[in-house]
Amino acid sequence: MKKILLLIALVVLGACTFQTKHRGYVFPEDLASQVAEIKTTAQLMEKIGAPQVKTIYGDEVWIYFGADENYRGPLAPTFTNETVLLAWVKGRRVLKTQVLHDADLPDVVLANGETQIPAAIELNAIEELFNNIGRFTPAGLGQ
Repeated sequence: MKKILLLIALVVLGACTFQTKHRGYVFPEDLASQVAEIKTTAQLMEKIGAPQVKTIYGDEVWIYFGADENYRGPLAPTFTNETVLLAWVKGRRVLKTQVLHDADLPDVVLANGETQIPAAIELNAIEELFNNIGRFTPAGLGQ
């Protein structure tokens, strides 16, 4: 009986994976010193690449993010080595850069549920069906 329990325990432990996947950018170890020398967007694109996000309101900021996603068997994945590079850009010039690491980043807690959309129309299945009548043309008749 002990051998069977030991065998089951080994199979269960063998099913647990210990894996790390990198998400986003792979930054060099000396990122802060490398970006301190960057003065133009062309240099930034050459050294780091295209940004993941550019802000559309306020100052133009290029945002780069990289993290390690750690899988530990059936447990929820965790993130380590999170790094964010922020570059304030005006035209073709890089005005300022900032590198943020794990300790500098705030903890974000996602809310449960759905986000309400103002003035959204809630339709049931029957209303959806009748609402779509006449919206589509038969195949082969063009638009």
